[in-house]
Amino acid sequence: MSAQTAQWQDVAPLLQVRELSKFYAPGKGCGDIDFDLYPGEVLGIVGESGSGKSTLLNVLSARLAPDAGQVIYQSEQFGELDLYACDEAQRRVLMRSEWGIVHQHARDGLRMNVSAGANIGERLMAVGERHYGNIRERAQAWLEAVEIDSSRIDDRPSQFSGGMQQRLQIARNLVTHPQLIFMDEPTGGLDVSVQAKLLDMLRGLVAELGLSVIIVTHDLAVARLLAHRLMVMRRGQVVESGLTDQVLDDPQHPYTQLLVSSILQN
Repeated sequence: MSAQTAQWQDVAPLLQVRELSKFYAPGKGCGDIDFDLYPGEVLGIVGESGSGKSTLLNVLSARLAPDAGQVIYQSEQFGELDLYACDEAQRRVLMRSEWGIVHQHARDGLRMNVSAGANIGERLMAVGERHYGNIRERAQAWLEAVEIDSSRIDDRPSQFSGGMQQRLQIARNLVTHPQLIFMDEPTGGLDVSVQAKLLDMLRGLVAELGLSVIIVTHDLAVARLLAHRLMVMRRGQVVESGLTDQVLDDPQHPYTQLLVSSILQN
């Protein structure tokens, strides 16, 4: 048994996914998905465009109702929740407190017409913080944590570069110390040098805060750097899963072999 597997052997899963399916048309969506996610674990979901990975992420994060199956989540506030059997109000509470969602395009996860500090402060106010001084102080601390000078607190996101906007979106999500983060291609569209810096920062924050993360990416280098475990998707199905190094260094499924070899040839 690997050290990584042993780490979660006696720990209850944070998220349990059972026979989850969501299809728009034949081959479009995801079907019969089963996995457990443990506290502090990073799960990478990889596959080409159209493989169903983003559909799966949307269903897991309560933004898209499934056709069938269950998502069971261990909430700090509510205990064990069947995500699609509980009421909408509980799901909304999770999304603004215990969960974070990092979009591929930072503009989708930020309010562009208010300041950087207000973007972070809104999330704090959503969980009950009302003291302006405390909110501003924590916003400044989180700007520094994601390597944005705290003097930019009153600047709007539209004044930031793409990489800075993505870091601000991450700060906005992490300020409430969520248990679970969903990431959709968080480095997509960024320059290679900016990607490397962002990934380095992400890896440090995830480890420091003990976050559980589900990250969707088509980039196997991103998956190798961040994920403990991988699921490889093709045409809506999981064709291979396992520890990240195991899957990438010794792929068993022909499709995974093709993905890995295509990276090696580039």
